[in-house]
Amino acid sequence: MEIKDKVAVVTGAGSGIGEAVSRELARRGAKAVIMVDRRDHAFAIADAINAEIGRPAAEVKIGDATNDAFRGQVFDEAAKRYGPPRICIPAAGITRDALAVRMNKETGAAEPYPAAQFREVVEVNLIAPVYWGVEMVARLAEDRWKRGLKRWEPEEEVQGAIIFVGSVSSQGNKGQLSYAATKAGLEGAAATLSKEAIFYGVRCGVIHPGFTDTPMVRALGEEYIAKHILPFTQLRRLIRPSEIADAVCFMISNSAVSGQLWADAGWHPQA
Repeated sequence: MEIKDKVAVVTGAGSGIGEAVSRELARRGAKAVIMVDRRDHAFAIADAINAEIGRPAAEVKIGDATNDAFRGQVFDEAAKRYGPPRICIPAAGITRDALAVRMNKETGAAEPYPAAQFREVVEVNLIAPVYWGVEMVARLAEDRWKRGLKRWEPEEEVQGAIIFVGSVSSQGNKGQLSYAATKAGLEGAAATLSKEAIFYGVRCGVIHPGFTDTPMVRALGEEYIAKHILPFTQLRRLIRPSEIADAVCFMISNSAVSGQLWADAGWHPQA
């Protein structure tokens, strides 16, 4: 599948992996990159991307990625202006890290991880990404129906690609009960959606980044990174967001690549 002249939707595009993917898609000739984020800072990023490539490809939509109406609006406006999006990278995510059970040393009471926080992480990291992908499949299915097309045939160009952003934490990581569960959940969702979406010519996969130099990882603190991450990473450094963006574009462009891609820099979790 060619990235050039395609319309892409990227959530969490205001920083980290989402920003890097948006930049790389624009560099590779995407007709439009719809950058979805909650923060106005995304406008400055889009301006910088457009200045770099010399054309107005990056466009910002500010809103809550978990909001169904907002998601529909983004796709409506993109389709009206450019045609239906054919690339979807739902990269927005959060962490609410804590042990599954913590002992209160003052009272001796066991304090389980708050269920409300677990639900919050599931909503942002699992439900929302899946439905951004489903939305794109639905729009392309409708577009094919209008053109009198039903089942996709191999003689056609691949119609679209969805790349979910998983994590090495999907293998399990101390203190990340909710985060790890959501990233593992994306594997099952992608495996199922890929079997259904190919009927309309849409491919679906998951990239599992290792610890990447993003605000989310930097928030762990330099001491934590130096003690608990770098010694267990073969490269002994954080992954650059641009490296993940390049891997995402590889997954989009090479139709023989299916399933999951581990971009972990050789990181292995502690026992």
